Amino acid sequence: MFLAMYTSCNDILITEWAKLVSENGWCELDVQPYIDDFSSDVISRNAFGSSYEQGRRIYQLQKEQAMLTSQALTAPYLPGRRFLPTKANKRMKEINNELRSILSKVMEKKAVNADEEDLLSLLLKSTKITNGDSGMSVDEAIAECKAFYFAGQESSSNLLVWTMILLSQHQTWQAKAREDVHRVFKHNKPSYEGLSQLKVVTMILYEVLRLYSPATIFTRITYSETKLGDLTIPAGVQFLLPVIFVHHDRELWGEDAKEFNPERFSEGIAKATNNKLAFFPFSWGPRICIGNNFALMEAKLAISTILQNFSFELSPSYTHSPSYVVTLQPRHGAHLILRKI
Repeated sequence: MFLAMYTSCNDILITEWAKLVSENGWCELDVQPYIDDFSSDVISRNAFGSSYEQGRRIYQLQKEQAMLTSQALTAPYLPGRRFLPTKANKRMKEINNELRSILSKVMEKKAVNADEEDLLSLLLKSTKITNGDSGMSVDEAIAECKAFYFAGQESSSNLLVWTMILLSQHQTWQAKAREDVHRVFKHNKPSYEGLSQLKVVTMILYEVLRLYSPATIFTRITYSETKLGDLTIPAGVQFLLPVIFVHHDRELWGEDAKEFNPERFSEGIAKATNNKLAFFPFSWGPRICIGNNFALMEAKLAISTILQNFSFELSPSYTHSPSYVVTLQPRHGAHLILRKI
C-alpha cells in the first residue's frame, strides 16, 4: 500500500503544485480539491487495484450523494418526503443505481481474476460469489465497498487538509515538523519504516484529530442488557458519543483545550488523557475503525513529502468555517500560499 500512496502523492500533489509555483516560486491555491483527489486515488489503487479508474468515479458519486443527504437531513421534516419524485430524490436514486452498476461489474471482473490482492479481491473471498451460501450477499459486499471507500477517502482527506491549515496558522510547529522529517529522512524520499520514527509529526496529527475529528459523533446500540459501572442498560438503547465535545472538554484537556498544542501528546495518548478514554477519533474497542493505521500512514507520508518540498501559510482569502457534511471539513476550502523550498 505504501508504494501506491507515494505514487499518488508525488503525481497528484507534489508534481502538480511544483508546476504551479515554478514561475514565481510561490502560488496561491485551494489545496482541498488536490488533497481530495490524492486520497481518492490512494483508496482507489489500494481498494480496487487495476480497476482504480472506476474507483475515482465511485468517489465522485458518493461525494455528491453525501451533499444531497446532508441537504435532506437539514430540510424541514415532511412525512414521506423521501418517496416524492423531487429532483434531489431522483438524483439520489440515479447515483445509487450507477454505484451498484459500477461495483457489480468490478466485482464480476475481480471474481474472474482472482490473482490480485487488493482490498476488493480480499473482500470477494468472503462473499457468496466465491464461497457459495456461506458468504455475504452481493448487496452486503456492495455496501461494504461503499463504506470502506467513502470512509477511507473522507477521513484521510480531512485529516491532511486540517493539518495543512493548522500548520499554516502555527508556523513554529510547521518548522518543528519539517525538522522532524529531515531528522528521519534527510533529503531522501519517505520510507515506510521511517514513518514510525516521526515523533513531532505524530504529535501534530493527534492534535489535529483531537480538534477536528472527521466524525463529530458516534452512535452505538446495546444488543443485550449491558452493565456500565452501577448503571444497567436494557437492550435496544441507542448511545450518542459526542466526540467533538469530549475532545474539547476543558476538564479533560485543561484550559487550553480549544487551542492547538501538539505538545500535550509528547509522551503519548495515555499521558495526554490521564489514562482516560478521552481521545477516540477512530472510535475505540472492538468497533474501532479498521482503517485508522491506513489513514495515519497516508497522512504521515503526505505531510512529510509536502514539508520536504514546500512551505505554506494561510492566504488572505481563507475563511475559517468548519462545516459538517457527513464529516467535518472546511466549508470554504483551504486557501493557502505555497512556496517552493
